[in-house]
Amino acid sequence: MIAIPPGRVTLSDRRTQRSWAVALAAYRISAVPVTQQLYAAVTGEWPSAARGERLPVESVSWLDAVRFCNLLSERDGLAPVYQLEADAEDVEWDTGAGGYRLPTEAEWEHACRAGSTGPRYGPIDQIAWYRGNSGERVHEVGGKRPNAWGLYDMLGNVWEWCWDVYDAEVYGTYRVLRGGGWFDEHWSCRASVRRRSHPTFRVDDVGFRLATRA
Repeated sequence: MIAIPPGRVTLSDRRTQRSWAVALAAYRISAVPVTQQLYAAVTGEWPSAARGERLPVESVSWLDAVRFCNLLSERDGLAPVYQLEADAEDVEWDTGAGGYRLPTEAEWEHACRAGSTGPRYGPIDQIAWYRGNSGERVHEVGGKRPNAWGLYDMLGNVWEWCWDVYDAEVYGTYRVLRGGGWFDEHWSCRASVRRRSHPTFRVDDVGFRLATRA
């Protein structure tokens, strides 16, 4: 887990043409997305369409991700962050718990940018697997150049689930996805791009990474 300094990030949504600023306290985030090896070690499951221990886990829903966070917290002797029941989509976040969780989208963008201000933290072919260089397949984590804070694959390879509801009034319980994936064109692999999907949705270019409080 990488320590991320406090800061302030301005999020924007092209669909609604609105932007909003978020102040962030210090937190920690994993250097790479959760791998299939770690996911299997914790859950006993290999859900991904492509198999490889060092590949990011994919074909996991938002609900799969929050359940994994709780299981890993329990394994490591930490207080689970999420309170959920069976397949219910209503999940509560205990902000006082010290276990693993999904980053908020503000935390995700702040970590992705790592102090940079442009659309990406480096030249896209050096930092991301996307349609132009991926061979239309997922790649092992950490294969491209990290950002200034030591985080790999923040752009490209797999989209990453975030904690946030995208727009409750329009999309209900849909959650935020960030970062772009191996099948996306270059314009989707930018620090500001937001997408959304239902919390039970699974597809072969969506995974997640972990966060914790500082």
